[in-house]
Amino acid sequence: MARVLLIEDDRELAKVLLGLLSRAGFEARLAENGVRGLVALREDPPDLVVLDLGLPDLAGDEILARLRATSDLPVLVLTATRDLERKVRLLREGADDYLEKPFHPEELLARIEALLRRRAAGKRMAVGPLVLDLEAGRARLGEAEVALSPRELAIAALLARRPGRVYGKEEIAEAVWGEDAPRSNALEVHLAKLRAKLAEIGAEGYLRTVRGRGYALLEPRE
Repeated sequence: MARVLLIEDDRELAKVLLGLLSRAGFEARLAENGVRGLVALREDPPDLVVLDLGLPDLAGDEILARLRATSDLPVLVLTATRDLERKVRLLREGADDYLEKPFHPEELLARIEALLRRRAAGKRMAVGPLVLDLEAGRARLGEAEVALSPRELAIAALLARRPGRVYGKEEIAEAVWGEDAPRSNALEVHLAKLRAKLAEIGAEGYLRTVRGRGYALLEPRE
């Protein structure tokens, strides 16, 4: 059963949507404002987010930006705007789809189902010829493959979402451990193990250390 987090401050609309999602077989939860939405995303990540842009405390754009800094969860934006430029900007900033209010309930369900199908098809991530199989918990380069621990896989997947982007230590720790981020050298230990395992399959050089900034995953170039 897929889990959907609805971030919506309109109680009447939220009640209708929660009922609709429940009847369609989803496990739906409500966050009534942006702060509660961010807490729910951090403490118990869903499979998909339905995000209203017109929240009373935090702008939907800000929530989207914070979410995209650490996660690739599918996000369906609900918006009352008909401004094409803003909708294009939202898609470029990380929204996977948008739906204008008012909308038909069946269209909402259809868009959610389409996003979840796309998500299910994306259980593999690639950085050049290096492939991360998120379901099997393995990294593969050509015919060679190696098992990764859940933490190693989470770190690799985070870096692979945006190849070449440098992630700082605190950013990686927060994304992988959440509020329980370690203060010791646990992150460095996991990074060293990940680097060694990538070397086992001939993927030396993919995991980059950028002095003073952090780490990135990038296909080596000749």
